[in-house]
Amino acid sequence: MRNVYFLFFIIIYFGCGSQKTQENLYSRAALKERTFGYFWNAVDTNFQTLDRYPSKTFSSIAATGFGLSSYIVGIENGYIKREQGTKRVLEVLKVLWALPQGPDTAGVSGYKGFFYHFLTLDQAHRFKKVELSSIDTGLLMAGILCCMSYFDKDDPIEKEIVALCDQLYRRVDWAWMMKSNGSMSMGWHPEKGFIESDWRGYNEAMVLLIMAMGSPTHAIPPSSWSTWCATYPVDTFYGFKNVQFDPLFGHQYSHVWIDFKGIKDSFMRANQDDYFENSKKATLSNRAYCIANPMKWEGYHENQWGLTACDGAAYKTIKINGQERQFYDYRARGAASIQIVDDGTIAPTAAGGSFPFTPIESEACLKYMWETHYPNLVGEYGFKDAFNLTFKDEKNPSGWFDIDYLGIDQGPILLQIENHETQLIWNIMKKNPYIIEGLKRAGFEGGWLNKM
Repeated sequence: MRNVYFLFFIIIYFGCGSQKTQENLYSRAALKERTFGYFWNAVDTNFQTLDRYPSKTFSSIAATGFGLSSYIVGIENGYIKREQGTKRVLEVLKVLWALPQGPDTAGVSGYKGFFYHFLTLDQAHRFKKVELSSIDTGLLMAGILCCMSYFDKDDPIEKEIVALCDQLYRRVDWAWMMKSNGSMSMGWHPEKGFIESDWRGYNEAMVLLIMAMGSPTHAIPPSSWSTWCATYPVDTFYGFKNVQFDPLFGHQYSHVWIDFKGIKDSFMRANQDDYFENSKKATLSNRAYCIANPMKWEGYHENQWGLTACDGAAYKTIKINGQERQFYDYRARGAASIQIVDDGTIAPTAAGGSFPFTPIESEACLKYMWETHYPNLVGEYGFKDAFNLTFKDEKNPSGWFDIDYLGIDQGPILLQIENHETQLIWNIMKKNPYIIEGLKRAGFEGGWLNKM
């Protein structure tokens, strides 16, 4: 009998251990499905996507834009049925269309078709005194246009989705956000007017300007693109020459929705390059910087890299091994010739969002981080936002690991892996007339665009 109990214990022990080990092993399929779960579950009562979870602060209109495209990925991968996806998308859009718009300081969600950066969880109204955001509205509209071109069935719900998408996009008064210098403002406050800072190359705002130029109702002039390109900083950094921008999200966000491979504007024609290759070189230079690790942070190497905007341990200076080190909380981290912001914090979205550009390097990085730091870095919705192995104190003796997932960082992981595998979001957006018109007005030619 004792031998029977011993055998039973061995089976249970190794069976449980085997199951745990299997969970710890990296799988791209598991990463995609878990990441999709964030967008399906981390929503408020108004169906807007939470900025972060499990901390609940407010919803993010940019995260909602990523979420709308993520529902399409969920349908195509069989995570949800098409009927479930259409129902959710319609719920999101109906709320967005009905939310109050106006110049008031409170009790509204947007103005001139734009939306405030963050919305309250109860009524989806302006959160405190955040700005009416041009880029975050742009990312929301990118998700909306994606739904407009995907839901094309002869079905009453899908027809209503298309109509709402069109109405929401046409309502945005892009021209109102333009400054006298020919650039678009980063936003507006009802208390003090337009933000002085404006969008100039190069960063994540490519998709914003392209949508603004393609509008049939409130288009900005085609000259806006040459104004944008005129400010490009081109340089060589860690062996790669490209248009410089230090955090990797600036090389990713527009590419989530637009396939820039093979299409060129006048700038890229003159430089015999394209924006896809530019993002590839930016990613490789970011990785090369991390491998060189000039600031000697713990844990940087060829399979653990990636600097971008993300959470951080704390905004403080602490002494580690006799040396004072500066750390940040949420901040845009990155490395380029124009600027380096590096406090030892790595974000999985840096490698995940770059998947189409560097599939081999990104896959190796994601696999290493998943299997090395599970479960501190990986949970029910895939990768948590960030970690820092150098930051150590009484609460974090082995380094700091974020407790939260961030919507705007989860989105690029899921959507860019899908683009690498199937080109799903890219192919959907190639059917959108407003995106095509915006690209043509910006002077893009060649590749898939010549077939439109």
